[in-house]
Amino acid sequence: MPEGKIVICDDEKEILRYLRKILQSNGFSVDTYGEGQTLLDRLEADSAYTPDLLVQDINMPGLNGIEILRKVRELRPELPVVIMTAFGSIDSAVETIKLGAYDYIAKPFPKEKLLGVLEKALERETLLKENRRLKEELIRNTAPGEIIFVSSKYRAVYDMTLQVAGSEANILIQGESGTGKELIARAIHFNSGRKDRRYLTINCAALTDTLLESQLFGHMRGAFTGATTAQKGLLEAADGGTLFLDEIGDMTLPLQAKLLRVIQEREFIPVGATEPMRTDIRIVAATNKDLEREVRAGRFREDLYYRLNVITIHPPPLRERKEDVEPLARHFLAKFSRRMKKQIDTITGDAMRLLTEYHWPGNIRELENIIERAIILAMGNRITADLLPIQRCNSAPPATSGDGKDSLESVERNHIIWILKRTGYHKTRTAQILGVTRKTLDRKISDYSLTIPRGNIEAG
Repeated sequence: MPEGKIVICDDEKEILRYLRKILQSNGFSVDTYGEGQTLLDRLEADSAYTPDLLVQDINMPGLNGIEILRKVRELRPELPVVIMTAFGSIDSAVETIKLGAYDYIAKPFPKEKLLGVLEKALERETLLKENRRLKEELIRNTAPGEIIFVSSKYRAVYDMTLQVAGSEANILIQGESGTGKELIARAIHFNSGRKDRRYLTINCAALTDTLLESQLFGHMRGAFTGATTAQKGLLEAADGGTLFLDEIGDMTLPLQAKLLRVIQEREFIPVGATEPMRTDIRIVAATNKDLEREVRAGRFREDLYYRLNVITIHPPPLRERKEDVEPLARHFLAKFSRRMKKQIDTITGDAMRLLTEYHWPGNIRELENIIERAIILAMGNRITADLLPIQRCNSAPPATSGDGKDSLESVERNHIIWILKRTGYHKTRTAQILGVTRKTLDRKISDYSLTIPRGNIEAG
């Protein structure tokens, strides 16, 4: 008989005493509840309370068994439930199976039958837990994504990435969109002492303030309209591991202040809560903005910048590592050929020349998109020049000053203008090439006061 903690919910005290005696004599830890709301309150308030099995009566005053089951499935979807029912309520018990109960047992039941049902439920849960553990272990031990390069310029970045990974310092990755900042963040985590713990990511530009705060800090039930249940935030879920904050430069000042406290005090307060929670996380942040410029403009906190900027990694744009275009193109060719089950193994010489001469304003992500598109359109076993949408628009974007003083912001502005023109001011396609969300692109168009010709912009 598997061991574990079993919770029993029944309004009949004699049933509770009888089941407690049977289960404890068979080695189980037992908690009993005389009504459903008390149990639900405990499950919701105490995340450390993790019973292995719930046995509940279906006919109870107040919340009945079906209502309790629905709520339990919301709060603890992984908790197996066995329903107890009188013989005349079999139809209701069958309904609970449809709602997610593991099984039901009709009263009165002999001890042997009860123990048999519970044993099977616990054995099944043990197998499911082991399956989840193996999947999590597989994810943890899987390579964090290949970083493809042959250039000496990227070798220096990669060597630095491995060098700082073993430290506990917060890392800032600063560079253009599409340069592989998240791959660097994953490499830092999977080469650190935290590699066996969770690696979680969030895009600070893709969410509203309220949703971003809720996702980071978690919230209590009733903290805001629609918060019908408590939710664990990423700061709690990533405890012991690494949290990657993508597009940190788009986080608002009020949230920056709260994040600063997390870094300084190693604690946070969930939305709607009054007591702080401790957390042990390493923060890796990334941005395509010049944060020093953002600090001077008052849009980014100077104290947070210095907390994040313990070590900065600058992945170079693809135009500055042209030697890597060919190995990256061949990598994407193999990747998408396998995915689409196509036998395409060659990029012709003319096509490769176009790829290596191109300026790549959208960096690696644009190259990936172009190779994927070419494989979709290819009729034979090779990628030819006519399949590449860059052959007639191979001019470079507006030149920089050449004195090395161009800010990351000015480079980004020029790239956005150039790609908008290339796509006929098609916003969705432009956002895809840049590797940002449509919302982020609209905000950047506004921030840079860019003019979009009437009639040329994509509808919507």
